[in-house]
Amino acid sequence: MGKDYYAILSVPKTASDDELKKAYRKLALKWHPDRHKDDKEAAEKKFKDISEAYEVLSDKNKRQIYDQFGEEGLKGGAPPGGGAGGFPGGGGFPGGGTFSYSSSGPGGGFSGFHPSNPEDIFAQLFGGMGGHGRGAPFMDVDDDMGGHGGFQSFGFGGPGGAHQRMQASGSRRPQEVTRGLACSLEDLYKGCTKKLKVTRRVRGADGNIATTEKVLQIDIKPGWKAGTKVRFQKEGDDLGNGAQDLVFVIEEKPHPVFKRDGDNLKIEMTLSLDEALCGFKKPVQLLSGKSILINNANSIVKPGQVSRMPNYGMPLSKNPGSHGALVITYKVQFPASLSLGQKEKIHEALTSE
Repeated sequence: MGKDYYAILSVPKTASDDELKKAYRKLALKWHPDRHKDDKEAAEKKFKDISEAYEVLSDKNKRQIYDQFGEEGLKGGAPPGGGAGGFPGGGGFPGGGTFSYSSSGPGGGFSGFHPSNPEDIFAQLFGGMGGHGRGAPFMDVDDDMGGHGGFQSFGFGGPGGAHQRMQASGSRRPQEVTRGLACSLEDLYKGCTKKLKVTRRVRGADGNIATTEKVLQIDIKPGWKAGTKVRFQKEGDDLGNGAQDLVFVIEEKPHPVFKRDGDNLKIEMTLSLDEALCGFKKPVQLLSGKSILINNANSIVKPGQVSRMPNYGMPLSKNPGSHGALVITYKVQFPASLSLGQKEKIHEALTSE
């Protein structure tokens, strides 16, 4: 019985392209031979099966043939009369693994499928240059080295996954590799220093690949926004076609109290009905660590009412010393029930002159 590519990737037969890519990324990282030094042979086989399954299922032509004829039909060539003319072309990954077809007559059929090098597929999705033993580098961010927070690992498949922009020449090696750099709202308010420990691979004149480490520093300025990019030119892999640029993109972590809206900070403040009608004093701790008192003694606050406090929002990175506004939206909490006596008193208070 042939291989079950769907089972190998742990996806249903209805899996979308995004689901296939997500499954491949997760499994390829888990079973990459570089992470299994003690059992490399088994990991290589698993890694090869994962890559082969993704290569087939991510190509609609190959997938359609596989669904109809299975692995044997895929690799041995679809039977004559199998509708070869209905699958025009090959596609696939650079370096092999494409379908060819014959339309010379009724006896024409597909030639067999030959899987691409697993490292080529891995390199396409994760960066680096394809080839035996030349997978993409793994990169770490060390926030303990003068920054805020603990050690954070830079993986490939999550919100901090790699994105590559290819060279115009058509080379398989990405010209740049992009990683997300998660920052707390406090980091973006106050500014901080992040030091990143980068592992890179460099091919020497003798053809051998050496691994080196280097610490890169990012000085995050107060007021930086999500999407801000920091580029380190020529600090990535150099495997013979020139060194890659490393690009870090600022990502903003969710905050339990504040929500950023451009240069403003938004919060919700819940008031009891008594506070909404009769006044209140409530402290708010700002991202700077200081506390301010929100005081309302004279006016009635309605549900959904908004107040703005200028200069209590985020710093303006291009205008040091200036800040956006703190925007407060009020929620009024009504009592779940009232006694008859309470109702009478409220009625009297609201209807008396």
